[in-house]
Amino acid sequence: MTSEQIDLAPSRRKGAAGEVVLEVSNLDVTFPSGDGPVRAVRGVDYTLHRGEVLGIVGESGSGKSVTSMAVMRLLPTTAKVTGEVRFDGRNLLELSESEMTRVRGSKIAMIFQDPMTSLNPVYTVGAQIAEAVRAHHDVSKAAALDRAVQLLDKVRIPNARDRASSFPHELSGGMRQRVVIAIAMANDPDVIIADEPTTALDVTVQAQILDALKAAQQETGAAMVLITHDLGVIAGQADRVMVMYAGKPVEIGTAEDVFYTPRMPYSLGLLGSLPRMDRPSERLTPIPGSPPSVVNMPPGCPFGPRCPKHTEVCDETEPELRATTSATHLAACHHAEALVGAEAEDVFDTEVADHDALAQLAEETP
Repeated sequence: MTSEQIDLAPSRRKGAAGEVVLEVSNLDVTFPSGDGPVRAVRGVDYTLHRGEVLGIVGESGSGKSVTSMAVMRLLPTTAKVTGEVRFDGRNLLELSESEMTRVRGSKIAMIFQDPMTSLNPVYTVGAQIAEAVRAHHDVSKAAALDRAVQLLDKVRIPNARDRASSFPHELSGGMRQRVVIAIAMANDPDVIIADEPTTALDVTVQAQILDALKAAQQETGAAMVLITHDLGVIAGQADRVMVMYAGKPVEIGTAEDVFYTPRMPYSLGLLGSLPRMDRPSERLTPIPGSPPSVVNMPPGCPFGPRCPKHTEVCDETEPELRATTSATHLAACHHAEALVGAEAEDVFDTEVADHDALAQLAEETP
């Protein structure tokens, strides 16, 4: 069997553009701890359409990665996961492990933050890509290796056939990440989940990896979930954005909605901490304080203690997502209307934020 026979063309397998391929409903993830249940993910809902890129952003600990690990059924058995993750007409949370194994890699692929945790140091990268192919297709080793070389070339690794014989430690960090992207592409999945794929890379290599991700999506016709804390990455890649805080989505909308008309102070604060090329002399406006613990959370808005728009109602009731500028632009804020036309510096006091940040740094410094 030749490599051409296993190079599945998207036009042969993919449905119509805009078709729903993944639907997450009321997803909750709770971990046990000595201090009480840790609600790492709280009521996450999103729909992913074919060919779309959904960017998920938020600070560390906001629940971004746990959400996607729950979708992939890769969390430890101690985690309590409820809700629905519907793919191809089935709830993935109800599948047996053997059934889920047939979905992972073949239908839904995941790219992890550190490629060295995904690659086996004692096998060549070509052998590892070929293994991913043979896991879901009955092909010869030679055909699978041809497919591996083809994939390495598609993610723009030079001298792909020679590099297929390299071990992971012989490649740079950027090249290893491209190998992991090639593995994700191996079986032309319907969904690719990329979890912080550029975090450990410098800016130049980061741009190359993002190009490789875009090539992977175009090659497979897949929808993509792109998880990152880097809003610059999201701005250039995502069609829609979901902002998460304390385990819960707090704003969802198109990239234009979230970047140009944010309706949640947290989103506005994240944008204010992002350097802008069109305003090189403008001071950044960091968000004061730290994210809350998700153990025994008090009632009210989790962002309330850090929010300049905080009022009494914020202490009493946690706001739900509701429509703002359009039916598809949702924000969880009691004061969303007060942010119309606001800039980050209008909401967050730069001097106070700087003082709080310095004070916290002084407390943490031995």
